[in-house]
Amino acid sequence: MSMDPVNNPRKREKGAIVYPAYSRRSGGLSVGINLFPDLKLCSFDCPYCEVFPFRTDCSFSLSLMEIALVETLDEAKKNRIKVKDICFSGNGEPSLSQFFPAALETAFRIREKNAPEADLVLITNGTSLLNKDTFELLRRSALNGLKIWLKLDAGTGSWYRYMNRSSIPYDQLMDKIRSFVKCAPVVLQTMICAINGSAPPPDEKQAWETLVTELISSAEDLMGIQIYGKARPAPEDPFSEALPEICLEERAASIRTAIAGIGKKVPVMVYP
Repeated sequence: MSMDPVNNPRKREKGAIVYPAYSRRSGGLSVGINLFPDLKLCSFDCPYCEVFPFRTDCSFSLSLMEIALVETLDEAKKNRIKVKDICFSGNGEPSLSQFFPAALETAFRIREKNAPEADLVLITNGTSLLNKDTFELLRRSALNGLKIWLKLDAGTGSWYRYMNRSSIPYDQLMDKIRSFVKCAPVVLQTMICAINGSAPPPDEKQAWETLVTELISSAEDLMGIQIYGKARPAPEDPFSEALPEICLEERAASIRTAIAGIGKKVPVMVYP
């Protein structure tokens, strides 16, 4: 496999199972694992999502994933490129795949042997926490070193309906997230952008801050908060639009003050 990292990982929409990409949040080379090389599959329908409509005749194969992941890591080592992480992301919600448990076990094994310095990351919207088996799998995996970047785009049900457009009830999902952070380490990730020309309203911003503060207060180990903006084209543009960087920085400054007010120390990172 040729080591050809890209800034906008469209290669995954061409059927790739493993793809190298430069990631702003990882801070360097991220090796992505895509469990949906044939079509997008997600329990959210976020208007800012960068995955364009596609369909291929590819299908996921655990053996092909293993071969491609080993080749990609070896190629990076050969070219003296540091791999920051191996990341489950791709064309949807990774934990919805029937192959996810086996793929996760395989990735743990390969990472330990071929890239022990790299993190193993799952980018998730958290909806599979509603499944008790997946909840327990992620809890055990997080305690064993899996870095879980857990989506929390909204502090209110109304903004959740704008940002995530899921059929899963907001309160039901938040209850599971509350339960999960009490027993497993996580990083919270929040997208801030305009929807249909409107930035998040003041009551949404305050509700999000209150929710995050509550989660931090009860968490086993809340390792950080990622506040990030819309940086890539999306199929529904311009329905969702990037906001000025100052909007993200103001949100970060406010939550830092709130965190300090409860006597906690949690890093807050901003990625415009």
